[in-house]
Amino acid sequence: MFSLCFWCQTFKRSAESAAFLVEAAMNDMNNIPVRKIVHVDMDAFYASVEQRDNPELRGKPLAVGGSAARGVVAAASYEARAFGVHSAMPSVTAKRKCPDLIFVPRFDVCKVVSQQIREIFAEYTPLIEPLSLDEAFLDVTENLKGMEIATEITLEIRAKIKQVTGLNASNGQAVITPKNGPSFVETLPVKKFHGGGPATAERMRKYGIETGLDLKSKSLAFQKHFGKSGPYFYGIARGIDERQVRPDRIRNRSARKTHSSRTSIISNAPRPS
Repeated sequence: MFSLCFWCQTFKRSAESAAFLVEAAMNDMNNIPVRKIVHVDMDAFYASVEQRDNPELRGKPLAVGGSAARGVVAAASYEARAFGVHSAMPSVTAKRKCPDLIFVPRFDVCKVVSQQIREIFAEYTPLIEPLSLDEAFLDVTENLKGMEIATEITLEIRAKIKQVTGLNASNGQAVITPKNGPSFVETLPVKKFHGGGPATAERMRKYGIETGLDLKSKSLAFQKHFGKSGPYFYGIARGIDERQVRPDRIRNRSARKTHSSRTSIISNAPRPS
């Protein structure tokens, strides 16, 4: 999904399969420009690269990662997901769920394609914060092309990714405007908030918090139950997120995805300010 959000940079995913998240708006009251943030997520990236290079693999369940006893699935194709295979799953478990699963460990090729995509981003902005090989935040507020409309930027990026790599950056798009932003946040499950995650969502559930509206109804004092993350969640429930896109921020997920051993599962903790 290609989701255009003209409101805030709060969410890691605004929908189940969000591929692009854009923040771009003008404050109608005082004409103050709001940041334009693009969230890029190449869904099923690793498997798509393999299926692109080897057409015989199309339609078959694939997993990128090591097939050894201590291997871990880094990514799974849609066909493999249908069997319950997902990233961070031990390879032996994945094989048990899907006996016909094919492991394709060409991680080096994926890195090359990732760099091609990164170079496309760099044509528009130097403010690129990698989240992984297939995911990044881009700040295109003052982009190198001098383009004012965020939707046009994202459309160009999609087209160039397709032209250069042969891969689809997304399979649809939606727009979240300042007008419908509050209602969007209020109906969003807290586990979809950036930094939410299953563990945090479970903690919130104990306090009767299931959605953004539930979270928004809580006072700032109540947020002490969530420690240092309390003020963060208080803010994002109200569309307040002043974190900057940081090209210098190094993430475990970007630096290394586990392929041959169970060594790194990425934390869902909020980015520090």
